[in-house]
Amino acid sequence: MHSTADSKTVAPAKTASTSARLWTRDLVLIILVNLCVFTNHIMSLSTFPFYIKSLGGTEAAAGMCAAAFSLVAVVVRPFVGWWLDNGARRVVLVAGLVLMGLAPLGYVFVPVLSAAIAIRMLHGVGLSLSNSTTATVASDVICRPRFAEGMGYFGMATALASAIAPALGLSLMEGLGFRALYAAAAAIAAIGLVLFSLVHAPRPNVPKKRLDLRTIINRDALPATVTMLVFMFTFGALENFVAIFAAQRSLPSGSVYFIAMSAMLLLVRVTLGKLVDRRGEAFFVYTCNAAMLVAFLLLALAPNVVTYVVSAMLAGYAFGELEPSLQSMAVHTATSQTRGSANSTFLCGYDIGYGLGGGVAGALITGVGYSAMWATMSLACVASVAVYVAWARRSDTSFSKALSGR
Repeated sequence: MHSTADSKTVAPAKTASTSARLWTRDLVLIILVNLCVFTNHIMSLSTFPFYIKSLGGTEAAAGMCAAAFSLVAVVVRPFVGWWLDNGARRVVLVAGLVLMGLAPLGYVFVPVLSAAIAIRMLHGVGLSLSNSTTATVASDVICRPRFAEGMGYFGMATALASAIAPALGLSLMEGLGFRALYAAAAAIAAIGLVLFSLVHAPRPNVPKKRLDLRTIINRDALPATVTMLVFMFTFGALENFVAIFAAQRSLPSGSVYFIAMSAMLLLVRVTLGKLVDRRGEAFFVYTCNAAMLVAFLLLALAPNVVTYVVSAMLAGYAFGELEPSLQSMAVHTATSQTRGSANSTFLCGYDIGYGLGGGVAGALITGVGYSAMWATMSLACVASVAVYVAWARRSDTSFSKALSGR
């Protein structure tokens, strides 16, 4: 849905940015809830190809599960956005966290390949409900002069989850088995529910909107969304298959890759998070795509211990700054009536790119092997920059355009 012309804002002055209060009790709590959401999600994600193989599946089947997971999330998200735009917050997130707790238990009690795909889709519904709402609540409580900085800190929950969840998941899987792994994932979702009960989730007083399939996608968010969608082909391939790739090539554990990646991700969000508000998103679109391109080519052409760790650090920088930069671009001009659809539209693009990336990567691995897959998937970085230059950079939602005065 279009936001009104009055809702468009120019990037704030530096003095306003530094004086506005950023950290509040509700922001801290919603960051912790988001940490639970993504720890549940990523510890299941990073181990799911192993689970599929334990049921007799292949990499292609694991890629199909990733695509199915994201397909359901994409179908559900626009309706979640409409629900959020009608002022709902608490009921949406509670429903999502309940589903995220039940789905891992389904993997334990119904260990059948076909059932795993179906339950994985249910897990995708839970994630759609949960992280669309946490992002919207964060958007509600972050002060506007420091919005991109605040969204960067909010996204640090994802970074921390990316660091601890793969290592936790792989350790539980290898040490105690899939039952312990998925029981822990369910418990983490329950902790998220308890933390969210302490949040004073706002319920904006907005007029009720009829469900209209023509307007549930927020058009103002599309330039940033499509740029992120194309980039996410790389991340879908990376998160689904780097652990198995490492095991096959006798490289350090996939958990080492994710820890190195997430350490860099946390570092750049702490040190560079303020720059989007002040300098715009363009610098990060260019440098983050370049970093991910090199990260993939290192895996494709020269996979050894050193290049493996360097690749992880480059990927951490790439995702660490591109995702909050583009999400802030997608959301910062939205009003309380359109904030839910703006967040859900952006996350739809995230899911589409992630799911297609995992599916395409799985098919490429089966057909031509890992090296050719990494090289081929790196081309998504070139395409992401092309989309940004041709379209998103010219959008009225661009921080860089507003700052340049063009």
